[in-house]
Amino acid sequence: MLKAILSVGRVAERCGVKVSTLHFYEQKGLIKSWRNEGNQRRYKADVMRRIAVIKAAQKVGVSLESIKKALATLPDNRTPSTKDWEKLSTRWRDELNARIAFMEKLRDSMTSCIGCGCLSMKNCPIYNQEDKLASQGSGAVILNR
Repeated sequence: MLKAILSVGRVAERCGVKVSTLHFYEQKGLIKSWRNEGNQRRYKADVMRRIAVIKAAQKVGVSLESIKKALATLPDNRTPSTKDWEKLSTRWRDELNARIAFMEKLRDSMTSCIGCGCLSMKNCPIYNQEDKLASQGSGAVILNR
């Protein structure tokens, strides 16, 4: 039985993404296509599962770089199976839990300032007068404590 060969438009339609998204995923090395005799992109049908995994991971906040690294661990760059998805999602769990903890910390540290509405520079826990926090590192160092 021949494997389905799909055009870029058909894959985009079936996956609910724009053609430009497929081009972007391909440019980033997340999916692969080849060119037919007319120089048009063609995909194997299993690319749709790969795109579904990419979209699901993105939806929960996993970066494209992390997705690419995870997909690269699959033998022969194959499309993830159900078992593969379980392994991939488990790897991302710690990353997501760390992000959730950071967001909760951000929310909790800003509550008093946002809650009272005064935006007082004397009482605000994230105000950095005269850049005193520069010696502690770059970025939002208070939030990383």
